[in-house]
Amino acid sequence: MLLIAVLVLPFAQIANAAITNAYDTMSRQGLSDGTPQVLSDHAIQFRTSLGVTSGQTIVITFPADFDGSSATGDTSGPLDFSDVDLLEDTSPDNVCDGAIDETLVASGATASQWNAVFSGTVNRILTLTSGGASAIIGAASEVCIKIGENATGGAANSQYENPSTSGEKVITVVAGSETSQNITVNILTDDQVAVSSTVAQTITFSLGATTLALGTLSSTAAVTGSHTFTVATNAASMVVTVAGTTLTSDANTITACASGCTTVPTTEQFGINLKDNTTPNVGAEVSGSAPLGVAATGYATVDNFRFVTGETIASATGGINASAFTVSYLTNISGATEAGSYTTTLTYTATATF
Repeated sequence: MLLIAVLVLPFAQIANAAITNAYDTMSRQGLSDGTPQVLSDHAIQFRTSLGVTSGQTIVITFPADFDGSSATGDTSGPLDFSDVDLLEDTSPDNVCDGAIDETLVASGATASQWNAVFSGTVNRILTLTSGGASAIIGAASEVCIKIGENATGGAANSQYENPSTSGEKVITVVAGSETSQNITVNILTDDQVAVSSTVAQTITFSLGATTLALGTLSSTAAVTGSHTFTVATNAASMVVTVAGTTLTSDANTITACASGCTTVPTTEQFGINLKDNTTPNVGAEVSGSAPLGVAATGYATVDNFRFVTGETIASATGGINASAFTVSYLTNISGATEAGSYTTTLTYTATATF
């Protein structure tokens, strides 16, 4: 009975000394037949039973048709140690989160480093060799090996060129003294779907009011009023202009603030402003999306009014979400301003350039 126990225990250990949960996540799985060339990153992951001890190796062998030497048309050169990451996760959960990043060198690894060397036909074999007691993989750990531009430990700039034939391809992994494990990947004739769509040109423009009664004007205090307009577009640029005349009664007019003005009672003044004191001049933007429109120079200063027919009063240098502007009106008269019914009709126009 004692003899049987001694024989069974070593057998059980050997039977379980195998790589498990092995897979390779490729960034591209299309075949590379030169039109176009298809390069891919590899993220190989597996669990080791016995681990990798000092001086032992991890060997990954790619099948024929993978090319890591210098893909056709690829000027980044062959794969080398800087295109590889070796990570160990001592709490395996198939995602290698919180993994320890091992230090890789091209040769001459110290006790805390690993040599990472590509060899064989067109660099199809990657050998990671422990340099000593501080460069080991613990038993029952998860190992993650990144090959290509997904590697972050060095100056990664090269990738494997995919096979030129489609179908199943078998990658072989050997870690320490454990039994080798195959990882099967599939190369597709075409791994991409070309998706197309169209975005129609759009512009929306609306006035918050089409009439504005300012009431009886006074020579001792300014008379004001306001309304809004809202504009949105996906054009490359957009302007809003205003055209018309100042307030007019027969042959009599109230002087427009052609050079800009602040309110001065007893002085004839007519102007508009897009920077209302209490209401924001723009709004309704979705956070983080397109920029808003802006009020134009001459109309964007608080308590400063202006009116010149045909001028741009707001604009945007790109597509904008719905932007609501408040248009404030200022009217002052002097004691000598002629009596009468003063009116004007202003035309607001939004023009988008696509």
